[in-house]
Amino acid sequence: MKFLLEKGGDIKVLLIFKDTERLEEENDLFAYVKEKELFKGNVSEIYSSISHTGDNIILLGLGDKEKLSFNTIRKSFFKLGKELMKYKVESIGLTVPKFDGLCYKRTNAALAEGLLQSEYSFEKFLSEKKNKPTLKEVYLEVLADKKEKVEAGINEITSLIEGVFLARDLVNEPAINMYPETLAKAARDNLEDLSVNIQVFGKEKIKELGMEAFLAVSQGSNKEPQFIVMSYNGDSDSKDKIALVGKGLTYDSGGYCLKPADSMVTMHSDMAGSASVIGALKAIASLKLKKNVVGIIAACENMISGGAYKTGDIISSMSGKSIEVANTDAEGRLTLADALYYAKTVEKADRIVDIATLTGACVVALGNINTGAITNNEELMKDVKEAADLAGEYVWELPNNEEYRELNKSHFADIKNTGGRGAGAITAGLFLSEFVDDTPWVHLDIAGTSYLANELGYLPKGATGVPVKTLYYLVKES
Repeated sequence: MKFLLEKGGDIKVLLIFKDTERLEEENDLFAYVKEKELFKGNVSEIYSSISHTGDNIILLGLGDKEKLSFNTIRKSFFKLGKELMKYKVESIGLTVPKFDGLCYKRTNAALAEGLLQSEYSFEKFLSEKKNKPTLKEVYLEVLADKKEKVEAGINEITSLIEGVFLARDLVNEPAINMYPETLAKAARDNLEDLSVNIQVFGKEKIKELGMEAFLAVSQGSNKEPQFIVMSYNGDSDSKDKIALVGKGLTYDSGGYCLKPADSMVTMHSDMAGSASVIGALKAIASLKLKKNVVGIIAACENMISGGAYKTGDIISSMSGKSIEVANTDAEGRLTLADALYYAKTVEKADRIVDIATLTGACVVALGNINTGAITNNEELMKDVKEAADLAGEYVWELPNNEEYRELNKSHFADIKNTGGRGAGAITAGLFLSEFVDDTPWVHLDIAGTSYLANELGYLPKGATGVPVKTLYYLVKES
């Protein structure tokens, strides 16, 4: 799909608000559909007047003018993209006005994103493809003095959506194909040509580093664990470095605390945190951000065998802290404990953000709308929230009162790996905080937002790619 900042297109798209009374062009059509109540201008509402005569018009609703947002624009143009596929449209044209209170550059980027999002589908294993994008050219008449900024914004969102789609593809891949070694290969294949240095440590090096918590989770599987370090150094004049640490459970059976069968069906998605890091790094490196970023993934499977770890086990960790295993299905926090400590001590990151499909408790609390967050640093949390706002992704900070930490205490070890059913998303996040000490840190629990049972707006069924955009804007803007 090409975006051309000029007049053109086979189909003319007109943007309509609910309170629009008349149009400067094509008012006869608008008056007709309004009189017949065929079109009201609601968000994402579409009326198509397409015929063989070539007089082709689409009315696209944007809802209430006072409530217009970038997400409204994304959703409406996503719906438009799907409509255009039905008619096999190859080119469209529209005039993009300046909306009160909205940045013009971001307005154009949002509409471009909506159209781009409409083209995604994961149909690798289907004999007959259902999603068949046809749109090749989008002609945008934009304000003359804003062309350069608009072009930059569209180029940026195009690269960013490529990162989102990569993350989706990695998460949607079934576990028979996506395991630690193939996840490491995917990182190499997608990032090495973008000047991202990739290091992959196997089992022996992981042992040498003392990552006993990570190894304990992996030992029930015959797939060798992989510790993946992806370094992008975009600013040689700065020593500042942010670490993005993604949970990399390529399959989670729950171990001896076995999940119910229905709950295991989608557990190939338990590596969505790692996929979001790879997707974000792809966008960061493609757009050559002047920032220093390290992506870290402890990749393994949580399986059952004679060698698998068990409840009641007491294991060590890279930090030296001992951990009582109260539940083998609370495994992600064990792998992240070592990955976070590595980010702090070996990479010496100034700020750390971990991204994990960590708890069902977060899904119960926030559903699939908001990503849950825990932090030890309100300034970094503020940066994350601002990045999420730019991305159109929702983040909700959870409380972290000191009393919650009491729930993670163990009689026999320094800490246990679950605080019980109550406040499960909070105690899981606070468990992770024990391995970053005072380094500014934010934990993002994407258990509910990274994978959907049904599509939600422009987010598809299956992998969503959340929070790739948030991570990108966090690195760029902070």
